[in-house]
Amino acid sequence: MKINILAIESSCDETSASIISDGKILNNIIATQSVHEKYGGVVPELASRAHQQHLIPVVHEAIATSGITKEELSAVAFTRGPGLMGSLLVGVSFAKSFAYALDVPLIDVNHMQAHILAHFIDDPKPTFPFICLTVSGGHTQLVLVKDHLDMEVIGETLDDAVGEAFDKTAKLLGLPYPGGPLIDKYAKEGNPKAFSFPVSDMPNLSYSFSGIKTAVLYFLRDQLKNNPKFIEENLADLCASIQFTLIKMLLQKLKKAADIYGVKDIAIAGGVSANSGLRNELQSLAKKHGWRTFIPKFEYCTDNAAMIAMAAHYKYLKGEFCGMDVVPEARMKI
Repeated sequence: MKINILAIESSCDETSASIISDGKILNNIIATQSVHEKYGGVVPELASRAHQQHLIPVVHEAIATSGITKEELSAVAFTRGPGLMGSLLVGVSFAKSFAYALDVPLIDVNHMQAHILAHFIDDPKPTFPFICLTVSGGHTQLVLVKDHLDMEVIGETLDDAVGEAFDKTAKLLGLPYPGGPLIDKYAKEGNPKAFSFPVSDMPNLSYSFSGIKTAVLYFLRDQLKNNPKFIEENLADLCASIQFTLIKMLLQKLKKAADIYGVKDIAIAGGVSANSGLRNELQSLAKKHGWRTFIPKFEYCTDNAAMIAMAAHYKYLKGEFCGMDVVPEARMKI
């Protein structure tokens, strides 16, 4: 009998559902929320309301396009955390109700573990142990992955996540939210060494990204005093220089981690792993040091239910289910 799992992702501003059958992803339905753009960032209350609107249609489409009926589902999986509490509550509540109605087990999934397990959706797959640099708007972590469900955080940011640094520096440049992808777009046309910004070097494998935001703020303030059109005239070079600095900080620690643990399989995951500059620099570093690198398809980099489904598959195989008393954890750790 096949193991068919419905997975739900609702940790931030994407509502997503996916069906996995015996470890094969059948679909990955995503509804993206555009309501946050005019506010310059995700508004938690609006996000949870949008999840309430999108979740049932998204789940319906996932089941309808999978070729599997709801009666053939073996379990229902959901993102337990980390994420926005209101958004998580919507997904958890629906998953509980749906699993109860079908009389099937519940599987709670750690969102950050799922980002890493997105590498097992398609071939080629990394071999254990490998190091994954997980980079998103809310997290920046170096993770030593020993097995599908055995992971150790060996380094992380002490303040802001790199995705937040991208978005906030983009805001200083007057770019709309989300600004990270726009920095990547304009950086392709600019000189990455046009302007120099400080690289924070924290102890061990820790990161810090608050300093570069302050440095960019003061740099722009001083330049705009002399030339009110400075940003407009130098936008591509500014984006390229900011991106170059952030990527340099990320990869310095990744290289250090690979040396310490003697690992040659290197992966990146999370929304910022879609950044073309990061991907290119990682490939260059891989050639230099003989690494095998792994990057998920673009649709599996940003928040999605397929990665939740993949994590749920491995938890199902180990019989790791949760009870109806499960509650979301906004600050859930790996």
